Amino acid sequence: LMMAYGVQKTLVSTGSDDNVKVVRKGSNGEISSIIPGDVQGIVSTLPNIAKTPDGKPIISYEPVVIINLSKKSGGLSNVTVRGVSPISPDLRPQVRIIEGKMFNPSLRELIVGESIAKNFEGAQLGKQIKFAKIVGVFSSGGSGFDSEIWGNSVQLLDAFNRGNTVSSITLKLDNPDDFSKFKKAFELDKRLNQFEPKIETQYFEEQSEFLATFIRILGIFITIIFSAGATIGAMITMYAAVANRTVEVGTMRALGFSRRSILVVFLTESILISIVGGIIGIFLAFFLQFFSISTLNFDSFAELTFSFALSPTIIISSLVFAILMGIIGGFLPSVRAARLKIVNALREA
Repeated sequence: LMMAYGVQKTLVSTGSDDNVKVVRKGSNGEISSIIPGDVQGIVSTLPNIAKTPDGKPIISYEPVVIINLSKKSGGLSNVTVRGVSPISPDLRPQVRIIEGKMFNPSLRELIVGESIAKNFEGAQLGKQIKFAKIVGVFSSGGSGFDSEIWGNSVQLLDAFNRGNTVSSITLKLDNPDDFSKFKKAFELDKRLNQFEPKIETQYFEEQSEFLATFIRILGIFITIIFSAGATIGAMITMYAAVANRTVEVGTMRALGFSRRSILVVFLTESILISIVGGIIGIFLAFFLQFFSISTLNFDSFAELTFSFALSPTIIISSLVFAILMGIIGGFLPSVRAARLKIVNALREA
C-alpha cells in the first residue's frame, strides 16, 4: 500500500493545480500524443492563459521521447527526455538547479533530474548523452520530473527529426478557477476537437492509476498469502494459551462466568495481541519512507523513481487487517476454551 501510494504521490506532485496540459484524445501518455504546429499556435491564442510581465504567454511546447541509458546497478532502462520552452521556469517554479547551470536554449545542452544523475551511468554533470552535453542537475522536490532529462524543445525536435510536432502543451492559467472558462473556449474551437485539456495534477494522477492499482493488487495478494501463515501462528499461540490456562478457565466457570464470557475474553486477548503486532509493523514500515526505489511506469514506459509513503488511510486499513487476523486466528481457540467442562478443567489442577 505504501508503494502504491508513493507512486501516486510522486506523480501527482509532478503537476500544479494552475497548470493545464493539452494532449491528443485517446493517447495513453505523452509519448503517444502528437500535436502539430498549427494546433500549438491556436492554443496559444486562447483566453485565460497567464502572461509574463512583458506580455508573453506562459506556455511550453514539449516533445517527449524515450532513450536507453545504462543503470549503475546493471542493465539498460528507459529514460524520459522532455523538451521545454525557455518560459518554463515561470511554469514550474518548483524545479531548481542544484548543480551546474540551466541549459542554453541556443545549444544542445541538457539538465538531468537528481534521480537520473544518481542511478544512471554517464548522466552526471559534464557528461555527454548521445546528442547533447549535461550542464546541470535539477530537483523538483521528489516529483516525477526528477526521473527525467530536460532540454530546449527546439533543440530536441531538431535532434530527433520531429519537425515542429510536439507531444504535449503545458500552460499556466491566470487563475486556477478559470479552467472551466478555458476549457469551454477550447472546446468551442472545432480545430481542437482531436485534443483535450486537463488540469496537470489530474493528468498525472490518471497516469499513476494503472501502476498504482497493479502494485496495490499484487501487494494485497502477497499480503494475504503471508498473513495465512501468521494467522495459523496466532491460532497455535492461542491454543497454547488455552491449554496452559485450563484451571483458570475452570475456576471462572465455577464462579459463574458463562461460556460466552470465556469466548469473549480469549477472543479479545487475540485481538489485542494482533493490534500490538499491527502497531509494531506500522512503526517499522514508517522507516521505509526514507528509502527510494525505481520501477518502470507502464504508461510512459520509462524509469520512475519514488519513495514509499504512509497515509492515515493505510494505517487504519492495516490495523483493521491486523484485527481481522486476530479474530480469525483466535476464534477457534476461544471456542475451545468456552467449551471446556468445569470438572475436567479443575481436575487438571
